[in-house]
Amino acid sequence: MNNAAPQTKHYDLLLKGGHLIDPHNRIDGVCDVAIQGNQIAAVAHDINPALATKVVDVGGHIVTPGILDIHVHVYHTRAPEGEPEGLSVDADAHSFRSGVTTMVDTGTAGPRHLRHFKQTVIDRAKTRILAYVNIVNQGMLGDFEQDPRNFDAEYAASVVEAFPEICVGIKTAHYWGNQPWDELHIPWAAVDQSIKAAALCGKHVMYDFHPRPPERSYEELILQKARPGDIHTHVYAAHIPVLDANGKVHPYMWEARQRGVIFDLGHGAGSFWFRNGARAIEQGFTPDSISTDLHRHSMNGVVADMQTTMSKVLAMGMTLYDVIKLSTINPANEIGHPELGHLSVGSCADVAVFQLHSGSFGFVDCGRAKITSDKKLECAMTIRNGAVVYDVGGLSMPHWTEAPAAYWGR
Repeated sequence: MNNAAPQTKHYDLLLKGGHLIDPHNRIDGVCDVAIQGNQIAAVAHDINPALATKVVDVGGHIVTPGILDIHVHVYHTRAPEGEPEGLSVDADAHSFRSGVTTMVDTGTAGPRHLRHFKQTVIDRAKTRILAYVNIVNQGMLGDFEQDPRNFDAEYAASVVEAFPEICVGIKTAHYWGNQPWDELHIPWAAVDQSIKAAALCGKHVMYDFHPRPPERSYEELILQKARPGDIHTHVYAAHIPVLDANGKVHPYMWEARQRGVIFDLGHGAGSFWFRNGARAIEQGFTPDSISTDLHRHSMNGVVADMQTTMSKVLAMGMTLYDVIKLSTINPANEIGHPELGHLSVGSCADVAVFQLHSGSFGFVDCGRAKITSDKKLECAMTIRNGAVVYDVGGLSMPHWTEAPAAYWGR
């Protein structure tokens, strides 16, 4: 007869035997991760499985902090004033299947609609959703984006300050791409108002930028306009002069980085080209963060999802460790949320588990050209706030023959 008292369970969930990559904590090796409630409770090389209520064998898998995608469009409910945007996707339908636990909507909502965005999307999602507020009062995709009278720095800043738990900065995009300049439409109107708004609320600007030299050059943006901590997204787009005529990275790119300007990949339906990205990375000019610019026109095309975008950067020669860094702690710091993007004890239990497949794979860019690789990332399981929210292969589930009584209807 065994009279021994049952051992106290210290952890709700234990991820056992996976290869943990947590760049913030400089971990790159086999390590166990224990979760209690919604927090990381322990990270160690060999945690006793008897201490956990549930143990998941993740041997042969890559375990990472929950992935951050800091350029998406997820304000899919937007039409409060008859202005259907038609671009956004549902966050929960696209995040967890790619290991993403935090998404940042990049300016789909302007200050006029931020509260509606919060109430109808952000507050209802399982995905953590943060937001850039567009400098345009009405937000994205309409003729109103071209009217500087809709750029209200004070209004945008006040909305950011009213929702500090959601808003990470100011977004500017799409202004006056090829029309003639006039007294109303001056070259730097959107950029200057965005910088003013960001200064008022103590945040940074994310620029989606179309150069029109000499009046509005890329060099002037990153060397004179952008401030340390500001982000240029779509850095490897075809229209961004990252490389000179000889295929070398322009000196002003290095100078801007030295000034503290941040360069985000921001794939999108038309803003990522291997001819720029692969050559820049080969010369050491890597992105500071990886993001998808996920929306309805990119999700079934060249972008697909975050794990595919990460795999493309891996294919261009970056290490897996650095790809994870550019998808976790780097973007977390860029948006002013250093509590995210790592698995330190006490942090929120947002975790991604990937398979790193070996084989022959092709990946495409926005010019419909491809790169080949012998590696591909695929999400196997995602944990958000301590709960398993994606597990398509059943890592956390029993074999059907060993399923509990409820499975059998008993």
